[in-house]
Amino acid sequence: MPVFNEKHEELEHFETMMGVPRGRLAVTMDMITDAMALVGQHGVYCQSQRWPGRPVMDIQIIMKNLTDAKELIQSVMEELKARN
Repeated sequence: MPVFNEKHEELEHFETMMGVPRGRLAVTMDMITDAMALVGQHGVYCQSQRWPGRPVMDIQIIMKNLTDAKELIQSVMEELKARN
């Protein structure tokens, strides 16, 4: 699996600190945060015609889904931590 090769160092670091499941979720959170930053930058250039100062609707939907995914991952990390 390519992601395990590309993120080997990060995975090793976080898995050692937090255990395998939480470590992998932490790396996933970082990846989602990076994606959010890129989408946010794109949203600056793709402004809505209807709502000036706001990104186009597809950018808004992508950001909401990424934010929701992050929230779900964070809740799983907290649940795993509570079980240990």
